[in-house]
Amino acid sequence: MSGGNTHMGQLQDRVCVVTGGAGSIGFAAAETFLAEGARVMLVDVARENLDRCLENLVVDGIASDRVAARVADVGSAADTKEYIGAAVARWGKIDVIFSNAGNAGVISPLAEFPEDVFDQVLRVHVRGAFLACKYGIPQMKDGGSVIITSSVVGLRGDPGPYAYITAKHAQVGLMRSVAKEAAARRIRVNTIHPGPTRNTFQNEIERKLSTVLGRDAGTFFDDLIPLHRHAAPEEIARSVLFLASEQSSFITGSTLVVDGGMTA
Repeated sequence: MSGGNTHMGQLQDRVCVVTGGAGSIGFAAAETFLAEGARVMLVDVARENLDRCLENLVVDGIASDRVAARVADVGSAADTKEYIGAAVARWGKIDVIFSNAGNAGVISPLAEFPEDVFDQVLRVHVRGAFLACKYGIPQMKDGGSVIITSSVVGLRGDPGPYAYITAKHAQVGLMRSVAKEAAARRIRVNTIHPGPTRNTFQNEIERKLSTVLGRDAGTFFDDLIPLHRHAAPEEIARSVLFLASEQSSFITGSTLVVDGGMTA
């Protein structure tokens, strides 16, 4: 452990892969995993963002031998095999896969919704999670954990974000199916469903939605949430840690909602 800390973490010496690792939730999860003793492979599509994340983690006192990064298009089978292989080559078999990469798409009436955007969004969210499971689970230790980032909208429908909502529902179907097969190896597979979270990704969604609503979408969401605020990325990360760790040892095939009561 870095900084002379002898605390045995919940993920001590476990090998974790985090896609969308340069986004706020991915990065917060990586920080949380590392603080609990893990080794973390950060995966993202943007090299400069990954480099900045690595610099921040090392500045925070994380030993550089416990964190690495790979640039990848999560919708590419070749790239997926490469980042999985890189993690295994560096540290050995994988314990945790956090499939978190995502893109927002657009908000549009159905008749005007661009088909190429629909395909792009499903490629990242659904194909990305599918490939992470297809190539990652054979390289996992028995008893590991797979967590897929869905959303509160993976449990409901709304007009406008057709690609995003469809993709988030599809991830739940993938998770439930994979959970049944992976259970034979005691590998748990779950989705996490964050509500609105204070980050660049949500800001972009709210910027688009504000024009549709004719009012500030951030305030609109806060009014829908019983706790009356957005989540912090660190709050989502702590819930991801719960699913990654032995704290959730009898939970698989489940949808963990972390939304301040929004879907209650």
